[in-house]
Amino acid sequence: MPQGTFCNTTPIGTEDELKALLGDKGGAQYYEEMKELDVDSDAIAALLEKTCQSRIRTWLEICAHCGMCADSCFLYRVNDRDPKQVPAYKIQSTLGELVKKKGKVTNEFMRHCVDVAWSQCTCCNRCGMYCPHGIDMGVMFSYLRGILNSQGFVPWEMKIGSGMHRVYNAQMDVTTEDWIDTCEWMAEEYEEEWPGLEIPIDKEDADIMYTLNAREPKHYPEDLAEAAILFHLAGENWTVPSTGWEQTSLSMFAGDWAACKMQVESVYNAIEKLRPKRVIGTECGHAHRATVIEGPYWAGREDGLPPAPYIHYVEWVAEALRTGKIKIDPEKKIKEPVTLQDSCNYVRNHGLAKATREIMSYIAEDFREMGPNREHNYCCGGGGGFNGIGKYRKERNKALQTKRDQILATGCKLVIAPCHNCWDAIRDLEEEYEIGIRWSFLKPLLIKMAIVPDHLKLPEE
Repeated sequence: MPQGTFCNTTPIGTEDELKALLGDKGGAQYYEEMKELDVDSDAIAALLEKTCQSRIRTWLEICAHCGMCADSCFLYRVNDRDPKQVPAYKIQSTLGELVKKKGKVTNEFMRHCVDVAWSQCTCCNRCGMYCPHGIDMGVMFSYLRGILNSQGFVPWEMKIGSGMHRVYNAQMDVTTEDWIDTCEWMAEEYEEEWPGLEIPIDKEDADIMYTLNAREPKHYPEDLAEAAILFHLAGENWTVPSTGWEQTSLSMFAGDWAACKMQVESVYNAIEKLRPKRVIGTECGHAHRATVIEGPYWAGREDGLPPAPYIHYVEWVAEALRTGKIKIDPEKKIKEPVTLQDSCNYVRNHGLAKATREIMSYIAEDFREMGPNREHNYCCGGGGGFNGIGKYRKERNKALQTKRDQILATGCKLVIAPCHNCWDAIRDLEEEYEIGIRWSFLKPLLIKMAIVPDHLKLPEE
């Protein structure tokens, strides 16, 4: 059977197709059909010829097999230093073999590549920091995922995620009507407590356009309200777009490059339509990577930049605290020991460690670093889509042990995680290992300790 009902090379294109795939609970039929997929070796060879350019081929050739990448990989360390978990081995035995054999591989080999690409690498690129040749393993595994996806070999949840982007321009089924209703609901819900609070939609020429993770309006609408409250406290002239508000890209995790382009272009179209002075993205690591770092190249932008300056939420918070737009009540600063999770996507891969430390200097009296930290920190254990794939839950839970041990070593019971994947992984870590910790985004903590200007205070009864 070359093409299954659910597992096939055809991208999701309609709501009905999404509903049908979602109905295959846990992907049971999907994974059975994957075992029967034909491998189109000629198509893989043509794809490699067209897209596997000198950089990736050079990386595959110059790898010295020195093993420097081994100890840098948390998955190698947590899995009893299994030689098959060494990053160089993982990529050479998958992508390296695909290139060497020019795509003439079996279904079994492709399914093995799926397991390696999605359960043995989170694309955190910590290994790339220690490679003497600077080989970017994250780029190589992302490329491998794209080849696998083109042949229909992709985890069930990732197929659904990229399908959501194709149908809704969001990683979840949030329609434009749902989104606008949520904005209006949150503004009304919090207006009594915060007089004058608004969530402006499609305001042109604002100072700030704000973009989100679809999970926020879908499951945590209070996060949107908290962002609005902090912009309100800071006196910002801001807006959200009615379309193009979703910043994330599960398509990136899935290796669905066409959907990546579609998604980021929806954000860029909103920027060009509303003409904000700059754009601020929510507390999400991969969303920042997808729109600010990778996105310009997916969209074919020659300058390699988004249409307007685009910063991560931690950059705005650091700036707001530094300039006094948001002032912290010293009596309400965090008194207990607190640690911070460094997101791979905007700390290691975009250098924002200074911004997060600046924030901590304003809000915490006993800030304790994890070891290692900053760009050397370990992945949360759930990045790159690892959190969301049920088939690999056992492997993901094992991977969480590294972050568990890092947190325990600090002696802290509170972990600040300004990234959705990290937040999820640390939540799951506590559920799995019950080490007695709490975890939080920045927004609710800042609201609790911010000084409210007199003109924004509730009138006294």
